[in-house]
Amino acid sequence: MHEVLPEGGVIRKLWIGETAKYREHILRLDAESRHNRFAGGVSDDFIRNYVDLTIGLDAVVHGFFIGGMMRGAAELRPLGVRFPRQAEAAISVEKSWQSHGVGSALLRRTLLAARNRGYGLLHMACLADNQRMQQLARKFDAELSFDFGGVVGEVESSRPTPLSLMREMMSDSHGFATAMLELQSRMLRA
Repeated sequence: MHEVLPEGGVIRKLWIGETAKYREHILRLDAESRHNRFAGGVSDDFIRNYVDLTIGLDAVVHGFFIGGMMRGAAELRPLGVRFPRQAEAAISVEKSWQSHGVGSALLRRTLLAARNRGYGLLHMACLADNQRMQQLARKFDAELSFDFGGVVGEVESSRPTPLSLMREMMSDSHGFATAMLELQSRMLRA
């Protein structure tokens, strides 16, 4: 699963202790990207609370990192006990990194994580005028339904296989090694 990303960019899971990187990324979103991500305007305080809640809800967060900074994120969040085999995906990419394949790579990794956790259906909600997210959802064969000024894309997932589990394990191993090398590099510079 080779992803075409900007040079030096890597997609990996957020590890324990990296909540601040996610929070900083969301806070850096420009007004339009923030509006699209949260389906409306939200305050900095809302974002701080949202990130803390997300980390506590068994969400899997993948980040796009470049130069040690998180510039994009994808959340995979279970919908709860009423919908045990369903989850929601949400993606955010900072303006200067949009249209570089980052959203596609993040969603691809999120779909793999959903599959391996047994989620048969992945929901992606966005505003009706968020053409970028709708195009991304269509790229992954999402079925879109429009209502009340919003759009919900649904992607069905296959069952996990030994190969899909291995792919995620290899991605996680690569991501962990990359994070450790970045940490070591920062420590040596300091």
